[in-house]
Amino acid sequence: MNFKKGELVSVLDDVISGVVISAQNEVVTIETTDGFIMKFNINELVKKNTDQHEISKKSRINNYSLLRENVDFVKGKPKTKEKRDNKKDKLPAMEVDLHIHQLTKSSRGMGNYDMLNLQVETAKRQLEFAIRNRIPRVIFVHGVGEGVLKTELDYLFSRYPVQVYGASFQKYGLGATEVCILQNPT
Repeated sequence: MNFKKGELVSVLDDVISGVVISAQNEVVTIETTDGFIMKFNINELVKKNTDQHEISKKSRINNYSLLRENVDFVKGKPKTKEKRDNKKDKLPAMEVDLHIHQLTKSSRGMGNYDMLNLQVETAKRQLEFAIRNRIPRVIFVHGVGEGVLKTELDYLFSRYPVQVYGASFQKYGLGATEVCILQNPT
C-alpha cells in the first residue's frame, strides 16, 4: 500500500494516528495528532477509512471479535469508531532503558550485584517519578538475558499500584515491560 503526503493514517497495534509527512521505501514518517513526529514501517500503518479487507490483510490479528471492538459495521462498510477523549490513550509512554551501558559511563569494576542494584534503583526512581508526575504509562527496556533483572522488576512493581504487561513485541521483542500506573482521578 502506498502512502501519500497529507493522508490520515492509524498505527495497527497502538492508539496512534496522524498525517503522513513523507514516505520513502518502507518507512513512513507521520505527525501524530499530538504533534509528535514518528517513523513507522509501511506494514504498521493503515489508511483511515480503509475497508475491512485491507485491515485484515495487514493485521496479524485476523480475529473477528478483536477487530469488531475497533470497527462499527454500517451498511456493510466499516466505519472507525471515534476514539474516547481519554488523555491516557493520547500520551506517549515514558521509556526507561535499563541496559547497564545506558546507566553508567563504564561498568568496569562493578560486579553483577552492583549492576543489578543500579538497574533496580533506576527503575524504582523512574517509576516513582512517573507516579508523582501522573505519567500513566512507562516502558522499562530490560533486555532478555537470563531473566534476573525482569524477576527483580516484577517484585518491585508488585509493591506499587500498577498493572504490568509485556511491551510491544514488534518494537521491543521480549525485552521490555509496560507498566500502567493506576491513579485516582482528581
